[in-house]
Amino acid sequence: MDQNELIDKITKEVLAKLKNQQPVAQNQSKPSITSAELAGYIDHTLLKPESVKTQFDQLCNEALKYKFKSVCVNSAWVSYVAKKLRGSGILICSVIGFPLGEMDSRCKAFEARNAIENGANELDMVINVGALKSRDLKLVEEDIRAIKRACRSNTVLKVIIETVLLTEEEKVLACEISKKADADFVKTSTGFLGGGATVQDIALMRRIVGPNIGVKASGGIKDFNQAIALLNAGANRLGCGASVTIVSGGNSQGGY
Repeated sequence: MDQNELIDKITKEVLAKLKNQQPVAQNQSKPSITSAELAGYIDHTLLKPESVKTQFDQLCNEALKYKFKSVCVNSAWVSYVAKKLRGSGILICSVIGFPLGEMDSRCKAFEARNAIENGANELDMVINVGALKSRDLKLVEEDIRAIKRACRSNTVLKVIIETVLLTEEEKVLACEISKKADADFVKTSTGFLGGGATVQDIALMRRIVGPNIGVKASGGIKDFNQAIALLNAGANRLGCGASVTIVSGGNSQGGY
């Protein structure tokens, strides 16, 4: 049996086990969580390429006002937001290889090191989706490990698996490889390719990685109830562009 046949066998066995487990209820709610508490789960996000300095000023001011967990930006803006939020306790998150994930691993690692030097506490990297679909799992793992090696001991590494592009089997593989490569989180989406976080995907990802790795829901999170449903399904971080609307009880019509 070659490597791909073994991988397919293991993946099918994992999926069979998951189907026999109890599904996560989708109508649960966290009875005691408040909007202020919800803010502590949110990476307040601004990743649009047309974003200007005043929007990053607003992002930081909103993070300070609502006490979001972090601000999440492209690596070119890390230094700027890090200076504005210095001493606040709000984390700085930089995306890496965003949004396609198809660049050379050495380029991703350079971007990661540079982001950390400029003040990033957390990195959200995009996997090489094409390599995953080609069953080049060694490349996928080494790509993640290249970023992990660039991290400091206290840097949090999240791996964006881009669920909208993956089959269920590929989602399982992506989570298993991320766990093997010592990622701290798996994350659903970039938000740039449609789709986004679903309760079903979060539940699957949580069941694959177990209790000791984080699961971040991102993409298309519009309101408070959806955010709570994703937390109930197993997420322990939320990536949101509509963070203020969500914690204020509204409903966003925007993208990420």
